[in-house]
Amino acid sequence: MAQALDELIDAGVKGRRILVRSDLNVPLDGQQVTDDGRIRASLPVLEKLTGAGARVIVTAHLGRPKGEHNPKYSLKPAADRLRELADFPVQLAEDVVGDDARAKAEALSDGEVLVVENVRFDPRETSKDDAEREAFADELVALTGQDGAYVDDAFGAVHRKHASVYDVARKLPAYLGDLVKTELEVLKRITEDPQRPFVVVMGGAKVSDKLAVIENLIGKADALLIGGGMSYTFAAAQGHAVGRSILEKDQIDTVKRYLAEAKEKGTEIVLPVDVTWAADFAADAEHEIRPVEDLEGGKIGPEGEGLDIGTETVKLFSDRIKDARTIFWNGPMGVFEMPAFAKGTEAIARAIADSDAFSVIGGGDSASAVRNLGFSDDEFGHISTGGGASLEFIEGKTLPGLEALGA
Repeated sequence: MAQALDELIDAGVKGRRILVRSDLNVPLDGQQVTDDGRIRASLPVLEKLTGAGARVIVTAHLGRPKGEHNPKYSLKPAADRLRELADFPVQLAEDVVGDDARAKAEALSDGEVLVVENVRFDPRETSKDDAEREAFADELVALTGQDGAYVDDAFGAVHRKHASVYDVARKLPAYLGDLVKTELEVLKRITEDPQRPFVVVMGGAKVSDKLAVIENLIGKADALLIGGGMSYTFAAAQGHAVGRSILEKDQIDTVKRYLAEAKEKGTEIVLPVDVTWAADFAADAEHEIRPVEDLEGGKIGPEGEGLDIGTETVKLFSDRIKDARTIFWNGPMGVFEMPAFAKGTEAIARAIADSDAFSVIGGGDSASAVRNLGFSDDEFGHISTGGGASLEFIEGKTLPGLEALGA
């Protein structure tokens, strides 16, 4: 049985060095954090620990630096933003487990936080070789000295069998951070005992990224609303021509099987009836609304591609959302980064925000989309900090970070 953070606090942390795996994997524009949602979400656990007198060492990753020290993936912008938001002192080490990290960890005072550099700067963090990962975990553990403990508060990384997530948890007394605990409670609520109707909104570019999720939800969800790039493979499976839209031909047979299975198992798959059909993949591209059964028949023709759901689809999806009691949303409805093709995603976000349902936004692009479109976190039941982790949980997979914690 996993131990919770409060049990560690109750045991006493004053003067102890506590290793915390946080999720600081935030989007950047140069050195500027463009969405600080994950940093804000990591604050409560750090505040609890520093408030109780702990000396906190934060490990985290940013991007995929491929085992090399690359300034582009430095945690400095994230640590700077954490410092701006925090009411406790925050410093950044120049390395992960090197001389600077060791010296600064040793010099920590009660109530202070040290962020070590991007753990993925060390190739052993993500190594498939157990011995290599364990050796790196030993060096991370050594930063805590005597009487250390480990808190996993990075839900966005629990699906990774990485040294700072999996191996460290097996070497120190390990505890569930409040963020991970909340994520687990929320995801169990929607997968094990959802209030019905349970409506799932799926988007994003590729069907292949969501295959196992769709398969696991057929028979569990009352309705699956499919938008985004992945919907064109469904359209093709129904015999419609889709121009230059994203199409995974090798998945058409799988999609046909899903459509048949869903009917048998009582899950309604709701597909777009119209889309925003664009002449090119560009923010200023000429575009028109086309019915799905005749995408190529307008003035743009077969050279066009679908970049958003259309107005009738927005109404169709919104009606299903309005009737829902539980909603899970993962993946945008279109290319929301371009204002002309953000309308579908924005309208679906508004419908979810206005509904009386318990809503979960499944991290990743969906979380970025709702924030970038001007929605606040409190307009939804829960915004997950882990896109990949939440999807794998809903797939029914065992997540290594949770397994190591006994959760």
